[in-house]
Amino acid sequence: MKQYIKRYAKHLDYPLLFTYIALSIFGLVMIYSASMAWAVNVYGWEANHFYKQQLVNLSLAFPVFAIAALFPYKHFSRKGMMKLVLAVIFIGLILVHLIGYAGGGAQSWINLGFASIQPSEVAKVGIILYLAGVFSNKNKKGMINNFNESIAPPVIVLTFVLFFVFLEPDLGSMLIIGAVGLCVMLASGIRFKLYLKLASIVVAGAALFILPMVIFAQDQIFTEKRLGRLDAFFNPFEDELNFGMQIVNGYLAIGSGGLSGLGLGQSVQKLGYLPEPHTDFIMSVIAEELGVFGVAFVLVGLAFIVLRGLTIAMTTKDPLARMLAAGVASMIGIQTFVNLGGLTGLIPLTGVTLPFISYGGTSIILLSLAMGVLMNVSMFHKVEKLKK
Repeated sequence: MKQYIKRYAKHLDYPLLFTYIALSIFGLVMIYSASMAWAVNVYGWEANHFYKQQLVNLSLAFPVFAIAALFPYKHFSRKGMMKLVLAVIFIGLILVHLIGYAGGGAQSWINLGFASIQPSEVAKVGIILYLAGVFSNKNKKGMINNFNESIAPPVIVLTFVLFFVFLEPDLGSMLIIGAVGLCVMLASGIRFKLYLKLASIVVAGAALFILPMVIFAQDQIFTEKRLGRLDAFFNPFEDELNFGMQIVNGYLAIGSGGLSGLGLGQSVQKLGYLPEPHTDFIMSVIAEELGVFGVAFVLVGLAFIVLRGLTIAMTTKDPLARMLAAGVASMIGIQTFVNLGGLTGLIPLTGVTLPFISYGGTSIILLSLAMGVLMNVSMFHKVEKLKK
């Protein structure tokens, strides 16, 4: 292990490392700025409550990143590791329905006493590790295009994961997990015609589970809040004091920032007009306080991580490395699009956090795990290139 660390640690991907750290620290600063008034006025806590909590989250996230970066990614193709990943995913998704509690309208949290976790966030990263391991093994055996033996089983697993997340119901996470799963499969080496068939089966399988729920449990699925979010998507100004309030005040924050912003800590919308400004709508506060420059910093950083991951995926010869890199890059890219699409009105709000920036313990720790895996793949890719 020592030899492995010495051999690979000197090939750290420093641009990737610095971008990850810079975004995480920038997010910590913006969480402090965005949450001060909300913590005091809504919860009666200290102004720095969410800042201190996120500081604790980062103190756990950075070691997780370091361990994942040094953990040889090839172990993810071992059967024991894949079984462990699946067990963690399904135990969490089942327990959240038995002992979980609601957060943001969905029963998606489990209280551990000392902390709370969100199993759907675990599933986002876990499904990448599982699918990459399964398909890389099939690729080695030359069975990657054997539908019944190689493709159907992991697709069934993915469908069940989507079903359990839908039952919470966390529609935003369900869509992200499904899209990320399909991206990993696209990078697996499956023939394109077979991939289209595969994608159709995933959609049809999810619909097979979901449609009965939609028909027989409409009151639980189509709640007033979710229908209100849909109405707000089409016309937020029609109900700007209720369901449209978050989008409308988000627009006001973005429009007030201009090029350079009002100044760090000077946001008006975070003072009670913009609900939960430190989570899903933190980019609106960034736009108001730091203007175009602040928004550009975040977007360029996230875009760099996504493009770095995709570049590694397209240039490495190892199928497992390719799928892991593509999976992590697509997860961060898709989640960023869903978050920004919701606050700008491009798509309906789904309650998805902005990677590395929004407040959230489970989110930053699992994202750090994913970044550690990407770093490990990047180091291996550098060594691979030097050998040649």
